[in-house]
Amino acid sequence: MSEEGAFWATLAEKFFGILLSIIGTLALYYTLTTSDALGTFTGFFGFLGIVLLILGLFLILVKAE
Repeated sequence: MSEEGAFWATLAEKFFGILLSIIGTLALYYTLTTSDALGTFTGFFGFLGIVLLILGLFLILVKAE
């Protein structure tokens, strides 16, 4: 892959990492603020928010080849 292609791949990886981190944080926030309405599903949606947040942070921190 050329240098220009590697730059765009790294940029896209960081962009999607930031996007997933924001979505994961918002999902955790709304899950915790509406836990009374979610009832037994609070843990499930909290887990999904944490997974999105960790995946986004992983994409931000990992260096592409």
